[in-house]
Amino acid sequence: MNRFVDPPNTMVITLKEILDGTKTVLCVSHDEEDGMWQFLDGSDELEADNARIVTLEEMLEIDESFSLLWDLPPGWIAERVSNKALWTKREKD
Repeated sequence: MNRFVDPPNTMVITLKEILDGTKTVLCVSHDEEDGMWQFLDGSDELEADNARIVTLEEMLEIDESFSLLWDLPPGWIAERVSNKALWTKREKD
């Protein structure tokens, strides 16, 4: 069940490798400045050539555990060490 306040067609940033299944989402951020969501692999750099814009709904179809992050406030980040691990939430540094 989608409990996100943002509509399902909200645009999010992710990686080509996450969409093709070769990488796992280990870090989700909800940007304070613009409210944008990022579903990334936890590496420090986001390269323009592998960045992709998809909808929130598409990301929720990839991994049902993303639905647990519906209440992540802007300016916060959720992380996990593997796709089997629990999410931990904290305010961005």
